[in-house]
Amino acid sequence: MPAVTIDEQQLRTAGPVSLAVKVPQITAMFWVIKVLTTGMGETASDFFAKTIDPPVAVGITGLALAAALIVQLRSRRYRTGVYWFAVVMVSVFGTMAADVLHVGLGIPYPVSTVAFSLALVVVLVTWYLSERTLSIHTVTHGRPELFYWATVLVTFALGTAGGDLTATTLRWGYLPSGLVFAAALIVALVGYLGSRRGPAVQAAA
Repeated sequence: MPAVTIDEQQLRTAGPVSLAVKVPQITAMFWVIKVLTTGMGETASDFFAKTIDPPVAVGITGLALAAALIVQLRSRRYRTGVYWFAVVMVSVFGTMAADVLHVGLGIPYPVSTVAFSLALVVVLVTWYLSERTLSIHTVTHGRPELFYWATVLVTFALGTAGGDLTATTLRWGYLPSGLVFAAALIVALVGYLGSRRGPAVQAAA
């Protein structure tokens, strides 16, 4: 019978490896940075579109996005700079994708908004059916992380299409549109905080 080394014995008796979550905690600072990266994505996309030939701009941005995601996916833990650089590139590319559909291909904003909404539903449903959860605490590697970044990409494109839909097609203007979306975010935040407080109140009772 072959001898078993100490290292082999430890591997056999050790429990499952605990993988680090590769996304940041959802805090107030997270949302502040998220809003800033969204604005940066809009500004950078418009800048590239006006200073560089659009197909070239899309190609360069796509390559930068691919490189950012490869580094993020290969990382074994959450790294602030790597994660937020990937978010910025997703923001720029997602914004540019929505603009290209309208400006380059002539697809109306109502159509692209509905299309991105359906795409988001498909991604989320597929994610849930595959993993049986949508919790960010499972975003450690593999499929959950791929679903996570697909969701982020689609939501950026949806946000751009939806914002342009209300601001230009519906003629609300950018400030009223911004206020409407800000109100929607506040409602979602209140609902989230309420859902977390409910179980705590019940436990205290």
